[in-house]
Amino acid sequence: MSLLKRVLIGNPISTADEGHQRIPKKVALPVFASDAISSTAYATDEILVVLLGQAAIGYAAFTKLIPIAVIVAILLVIVITSYRQTIFAYPSGGGSYIVSKENLGSIPSLVAGSSLLVDYILTVAVSVAGGTLAIRSAFGFDNKWTVPICLACVLVMTIANLRGLKESGAVFAPPTYIYVISLLALIVVGLVRIFILKNISEIDPAKVSEEAKKLSQGAKGVTLILLLRAFSSGAVALSGVEAVSNGVPAFKKPESKNAATTLIWMGAILGSCFLGLSVIAARLKPFRGESDATGIALMAEQIYNGKGVLFWIMQISTFAILILAANTAYADFPRLSSIIAKDGYLPRQFSNRGDRLVYSNGVIFLAVIASGLIVIFKGNISALIPLYAFGVFTGFTLSQAGMVVHHVRLKEPRWRISLAVNAVGAVTTFVIALIVVVSKFTEGAWIPAALIPIMVVFFRGIGNHYDRVREKLRAEPGYRAQRHTHYAVVLVGKLNKGVLNAIQYAISLAPERIIAVCVVTTPEEERDIQDQWVTFDVPIELHTISSPYRELTQPVLKYLDEIDAERADDIITVVIPESVTKVSSQWLHNQSAFALKARLLYRPHTVVVSVPIHVDAEDDIDLV
Repeated sequence: MSLLKRVLIGNPISTADEGHQRIPKKVALPVFASDAISSTAYATDEILVVLLGQAAIGYAAFTKLIPIAVIVAILLVIVITSYRQTIFAYPSGGGSYIVSKENLGSIPSLVAGSSLLVDYILTVAVSVAGGTLAIRSAFGFDNKWTVPICLACVLVMTIANLRGLKESGAVFAPPTYIYVISLLALIVVGLVRIFILKNISEIDPAKVSEEAKKLSQGAKGVTLILLLRAFSSGAVALSGVEAVSNGVPAFKKPESKNAATTLIWMGAILGSCFLGLSVIAARLKPFRGESDATGIALMAEQIYNGKGVLFWIMQISTFAILILAANTAYADFPRLSSIIAKDGYLPRQFSNRGDRLVYSNGVIFLAVIASGLIVIFKGNISALIPLYAFGVFTGFTLSQAGMVVHHVRLKEPRWRISLAVNAVGAVTTFVIALIVVVSKFTEGAWIPAALIPIMVVFFRGIGNHYDRVREKLRAEPGYRAQRHTHYAVVLVGKLNKGVLNAIQYAISLAPERIIAVCVVTTPEEERDIQDQWVTFDVPIELHTISSPYRELTQPVLKYLDEIDAERADDIITVVIPESVTKVSSQWLHNQSAFALKARLLYRPHTVVVSVPIHVDAEDDIDLV
């Protein structure tokens, strides 16, 4: 098992080498920005999926596409500007959670943290589902393979990220850059053919499914609620923007400057590509039903005059970027969960680093939950999208509201301008969050809207538990531990070397009293153990407990309770002899000691000691 772990994950990395694991801007862009950049592959498509979802609308849907895209782009500029300020104000990372905690209080910070964690889980599910859809569009394989391919991709991503951020970034950088270059090429060629050469026509709905033909035949106007739903779907283009501010400590020095530069690069790529694709889609009109290829695949085929080399490069790179977009979540979910765990609102295990200086428990937890979502929603990206945007904009709102308080509190140079930017951003993203939850409530937006408050209550419960434990364990100056008398109980099955060694160990503890206890099921067993006691001249008293129903744990616990009733000030040390064999044959032996230890662990004033005797399995096959 250890060899397999080393092959898959690699050799351990020393804590002293953490500085060498930090990443430069060219690697940070695919690590932290792949989620945001990858949304260009489905954001425009999702706007059209909503608008064209009503068969009676038809061509009218495309007249609304560019205005929606422009509004989303303006929103992107506001959010990017705000998070750039956050990066310099909070270089320790944590994004919305840290900003909210320091400026708005614990409850808003837990809402922000819950929103971000939900967002990251959905990022993995949506990105992998979108990537699988892209490759399905290219190869046309059956839908039954969607979930297995999604789960296989999650597994590969998990193993890659368990190897460490630096290694995973180096692996994922080339596909990200190939996608950006391919997408820019598609947009440039498309715009040139549409506006300069004017030698390209609209996509003929007859080339796709019957469902797409019906979509093209409608003539009904677009309603306000439909526009709001379409905008909500397009707004997922902003998902992942906060990732850079969350991961500032992972950058090479100067961390804040490098992170801010990476954020600007990401915003420029995302905004220009999203607007470019929307303009092309408005002209080419890629009608598509659920069984058709993605909109970007239909446009690539039309722009490149068929499925040539450039088409395949576009589709394969789209698949790659969408799969690898999950890497943003893998980079930030473990880091954020570790911060929340250190604050005492998540189990401490999330703050532990693995062999490769990765928060491996967070990585594994993220993979498991995302895989569950993929299975539940059958890898359908359009079913997952409505769950997505609410958490994104809730985090945005709290982050920018926190920055408003930050500027008022510190009054740094030019703070009024910064305050105005963040205030506009907070109000805007709050309105968008409301639009998302109202317009898509029945389509699934209610799930994160309900889940986030539940998570906050759960986090508070964990925090209260740690506070209670901390208070119980706190030692006041001058505290001295109370002295207790000592009572040793050796549990005996049948007499052998292991039992005799355990008895000798108990005697060496020099307790005030020592006794051996044996649970027997028949009178014959009782006589046998008493005869053995005499034969070996064991120097301590033997007490037998009859258990005709073959129960072991309860009779022992009851006997210990009787001792407590007589000797309330005693600490009882329960000594359990155990034979230890090779790992491959340990399962052949009775594991009753594990059950006993598990129960005794929660018993007050009780210490449990295992005394092992190490033997080979073939020599010890008759031992209990």
